[in-house]
Amino acid sequence: MAADLVISGGCLVDPERVTQPVDVVVEDGRISTIVPAGEGPPARRTLDASAALVMSGFVDIQVHFRTPGGTDSEDIASGAAGAAMGGVTACVMMPNTTPAIDTPDMVREVLALATGAPCDVRTSAAITVGRAGERLTDFAALYDAGVRVFTDDGDCVADDALMEAALAATVGLPGSVVSQHAEDPQMVAGGVINEGLVARRLGVRGRPAAAEVSVVRRDIELARRTSGRYHVLHLSTADAMELVAQAKRDNVAVSAEVTPQHLVLTEDDVERLGTTGKMNPPLRLRSDVEALRRAIVDGTLDAVATDHAPHHASLKDTSLRDAAPGMTGVETMASVIWSELVATGAMSPARFIEVVSMAPARIAGIAEHGHLVEAGMPANLAVFDPTQRWTIHADGLQSRSRNTPWAGRELTGKVRHTVLAGRPVVSGGELCG
Repeated sequence: MAADLVISGGCLVDPERVTQPVDVVVEDGRISTIVPAGEGPPARRTLDASAALVMSGFVDIQVHFRTPGGTDSEDIASGAAGAAMGGVTACVMMPNTTPAIDTPDMVREVLALATGAPCDVRTSAAITVGRAGERLTDFAALYDAGVRVFTDDGDCVADDALMEAALAATVGLPGSVVSQHAEDPQMVAGGVINEGLVARRLGVRGRPAAAEVSVVRRDIELARRTSGRYHVLHLSTADAMELVAQAKRDNVAVSAEVTPQHLVLTEDDVERLGTTGKMNPPLRLRSDVEALRRAIVDGTLDAVATDHAPHHASLKDTSLRDAAPGMTGVETMASVIWSELVATGAMSPARFIEVVSMAPARIAGIAEHGHLVEAGMPANLAVFDPTQRWTIHADGLQSRSRNTPWAGRELTGKVRHTVLAGRPVVSGGELCG
């Protein structure tokens, strides 16, 4: 009897090994067996993985699919399509929507819209009602609805008592985590880009690095006091990274992510990119980029997440001061990280799959993704060609928006196939019907 799917001739890569070429056999949505290349059984469908790497599907734990309230910029269909094209088999949407995702009914409504998407779309929920920073949402009810990540993303929870209560709530909710946009709102009020030479040259107010450091320091102390789980969203400064490193040495339950853009771009790129280069937290200094690159390689930082933030052209085609902050990135994440860090020899393939798949899945409590590629595991897989060179064109991406900072950049490494629950959703670099 024919197998459901055979992924033929690829090398397996995970944090424990890189194998010789094998055939991965998939039945009923799971990996049934792995055999030497060429020894796989007949199959109803075969995906060619020769000269490619077979990995656990990538996991992006910070995306904005603008549902509800912002679907002119993105919706779940377009966002999930881009995720699948980028090898992302699971992602977590942020709740800074209109209205905010802050009730179990809102969670169920959004997840229903994601049914049948080519990516396993999860959602976080707001820490405070309406993301207003005044009173906590019902963590227990949201948890029962499937939420594991609580965040007011885009708005920092500035009130000490509220943040302490939120962290304390995670202690009784296994696998839950409070994720913080760590910029003190008073310190960044009116700020546009990183506080420094470029902001002064462009005549706009800056967002100081100290605003991030201040919040991360406070939140680590609250996590220490409560034993709650704390995650830093899109960490951007070397000084905040050092605080995270010390907290880990002290066995505080803290993790942190970094975006591809904060690993590559600096405040100087804002002048080249214009409003596309505006994001919160802002692009920082070259010294920050270098420190964050070392930290994601050596394990001080845990994960890469994109903060995929699509915006309709009308929200970017304005002044730097008035433009909406954010960049797209879910479709290009793996290729940017591979090009910048793995292809250059700075990061091993094993570490790559840890930071783009396994660690994000652990942080967000996504049990079906981020596994070793072995028999019995769910078949959520990415087949990645490490040598394919391609140039990013904004109008060639799946997003409904065009605010990618990578337009015109040639990258090395591209997703060839994506398999979700045993079903090919991308084959040969094309979305499956």
